[in-house]
Amino acid sequence: MPDEQHPAARPENSGDGPSDGKRDRSARGKESRPREHKPKESRPTDSQPTARRLKTLARPLGGILAGVVIVAAGGGLVAATALAPRTSGSSPLAAPQAAVPAGNLVAVCPAPARLLQATPVGTDPQFSPESATAKSAVSALVLGNGSGVIPGSRLAGLTGSPLVELAKAPAVPATASPAPAPASTPPAPRAAVAQRGIDAVSVLSADAFRDQQPSAAAAMSYAADDGDLRGTAAAACQNPANDLWLVGADTSLGRTAVLNLSNASGTPATVNLDLFGAKGVIQAPGSRGLLVAPGTTRSIVLAGLAPGQDSLAVRVRSTGGPVAAVIQQSVLRGLTPGGVDFITPGTGPATRQAVTGLDIQDPAALGPLTAKSGFGDAGPALQIAVPGAADAVVEVKMYGRDGQKPLPGGGVVTAKAGAVTTVPLAGVPAGHYTVSASSDVSFTAAARVTRGLKAEEPTDVAWSPSAIRLGSQHLVPVPAAGSRFLMFGAPDGRATISYTPVTADGKIRSATTADIAGGTTASVQVPADVEGSAVVGYLVSAAGEAAYGAVLLERDGKADVATVPVSPGAAGQEKVAVTLGY
Repeated sequence: MPDEQHPAARPENSGDGPSDGKRDRSARGKESRPREHKPKESRPTDSQPTARRLKTLARPLGGILAGVVIVAAGGGLVAATALAPRTSGSSPLAAPQAAVPAGNLVAVCPAPARLLQATPVGTDPQFSPESATAKSAVSALVLGNGSGVIPGSRLAGLTGSPLVELAKAPAVPATASPAPAPASTPPAPRAAVAQRGIDAVSVLSADAFRDQQPSAAAAMSYAADDGDLRGTAAAACQNPANDLWLVGADTSLGRTAVLNLSNASGTPATVNLDLFGAKGVIQAPGSRGLLVAPGTTRSIVLAGLAPGQDSLAVRVRSTGGPVAAVIQQSVLRGLTPGGVDFITPGTGPATRQAVTGLDIQDPAALGPLTAKSGFGDAGPALQIAVPGAADAVVEVKMYGRDGQKPLPGGGVVTAKAGAVTTVPLAGVPAGHYTVSASSDVSFTAAARVTRGLKAEEPTDVAWSPSAIRLGSQHLVPVPAAGSRFLMFGAPDGRATISYTPVTADGKIRSATTADIAGGTTASVQVPADVEGSAVVGYLVSAAGEAAYGAVLLERDGKADVATVPVSPGAAGQEKVAVTLGY
């Protein structure tokens, strides 16, 4: 099509002189409006521009700018920053924070200790019923919120079969309603409480309420007076995860370690096991690709993967559904029971670890026992697992009621990379202790506690994993039987601990505050009841320097011992960084 029929396609001024501009304006005016007859004196001239002439000249320039803006907005090809003047430096923009909706709480409690029926072929065990005197129970607590509302919560089997309902789900109005008038006195805080005997894996679940994380916790306890699994064992019910560390297993002669993997989710889990022994990493066929179906527990005899290991650490990693992991560890010296315990996960590898809940026996009486053949593991010890490729020089310190107590040998040890190193803790005066270990290389750890001083009589063993630092509002269930102690350690500096009893009637009693000096361990014996109602747990908070806590269980007149570390408190409103891009 000829150019003269499309004057808008040509630039306003081609640069050939004023005559070109006049010709273009004349052609555009003819196409855009009808011919008008105006007085000659009203027409503008080149030598005398008027407002109308300036408006005419600005019209095509505005059209060009508008076209640039339309292209930039429609195609998204031109950013505003590209048109702005550039500076010599750049300012990074922080990723926006998005609030994460509150989720429900799930805590998996292990099954009671079971005796292997026979020596299994491979790693899949067969169990026989426990002894006639064995008793197992779960103690569960669910804390109400500031308005006195207890979230819906229940204790059920791993497959979802109901056991006991702690609290019904509160009604939530379908439509927004005006906020109620403030009460003259706030409602008294309350808790839902359950203590239930069990014979299999159980699950505590609590619902989120109005974008608030539920505060709930449970602990499982086992006790038997006869049989090969005589003793006391306890474990905190754990939140399933995809990466767990367990330290303290033993597959040597007379020792049995069974790893139980439970999947409480609706997604299949594929589990890989990393095994660390006293001499290094153990390459075990059959430790990869272990399928754990939803609502099931898979048991693995660790002697089938790593036989003859007196110091064994296991890393459990799962893809798909998260799992709960616990090792049932038992000792049998000839015909004499040497103890039973549940080894639970501790904190992940770090350059600093703390373990509390240790009850050390008289070293003068303990020395002759551990010197006997087969009784080397009848004394207290710290096991250190170093997963990296570099050795760790670890400094170990023990803090008792009166401060730090020196360890024989100075407490400094070199832990081999990829291996488990055992550090004896004997030689300190009898009493309650907290262990602190530090290094420039990441490691994880657990401490062995023993009870019993006569070789011809049954003894017991317990493993306390590396603990979390205490914060605010930890729910600490306390099993019903035996002598119970709350133990708190403050390795670095002074800490203030507030512990509030929770009784069987659901009441939150008056709080007590303990001021713990730095470098010491304090223990509080749990009373049987408060104002006639049995004590079933505590609400614990800490302030000041780092503090750690555990529950120590013993039975009067028996060589029984068990420890339960304090579980993490309820998480507050969480936010995550969100990055937009492709």
